[in-house]
Amino acid sequence: MIFGILEMFRNEPLLLFIITLGVACAIGGIPPIIERQRRRSIENDLPALLEALSDSLGAGLGLQQAMMAEADRNNGKLGKLLKETLAESHASSFDAALSNFATKSRSSQVQRVMHLISTAIEQDAPLRNILADMSRDYERLNDLMNRRESDLMGRSILIIMFVSVGLPFLIAFIVGLFAPRSQGFQLEDFNSSFTMFFGAASLVAIGVSGRMLGRMRSALWWAPLWMAVSMTIYHVGVQVIGG
Repeated sequence: MIFGILEMFRNEPLLLFIITLGVACAIGGIPPIIERQRRRSIENDLPALLEALSDSLGAGLGLQQAMMAEADRNNGKLGKLLKETLAESHASSFDAALSNFATKSRSSQVQRVMHLISTAIEQDAPLRNILADMSRDYERLNDLMNRRESDLMGRSILIIMFVSVGLPFLIAFIVGLFAPRSQGFQLEDFNSSFTMFFGAASLVAIGVSGRMLGRMRSALWWAPLWMAVSMTIYHVGVQVIGG
């Protein structure tokens, strides 16, 4: 069976290369996905953290005490990161701990919030009201971002599945059914050209979906794999259906 599958790719060294490249690049595409999930988990927890800090300040606690209490209460990634940062703050100042916390989060939202908190402390501004306002603002912002991503993700997957799976299978079925190799049709050059076409079409589909979601560079890691899938579906489909 293995030799039979390899026989189908005997005259397609480029396709074999793209399959190998696709598997290798897919491995490189996993870390950006994990990092983004981590960052979004932190950002989604941020409004609750700000609201809890505002309530603690209203109860008479200081900001550092409120953060320590929230670090013990919060079991998510944000609480864990906050606990680690506050533990390191004993060897430095509280402002340095806030800056370190913002840096380790690798989130623009958290970095902006920590900068605003530091500025409010320096200006002796009403921190409780500022935290409450930021909590409401970032909650609305994250809701909009999550809703937008959910909508665009569905469209992105639909584009990729249609171009990289549905279209090559449909064309392979038509070519294999009406111009089968078993009846003497010689379409090697035609099939080779269409195989390359579907690889290029998949690359464009990945680029469009990545642009829609606003993360082109991380999407391009998966381009060789989807190119290989599309090209393989057409190449194997024509041979299997056409005999």
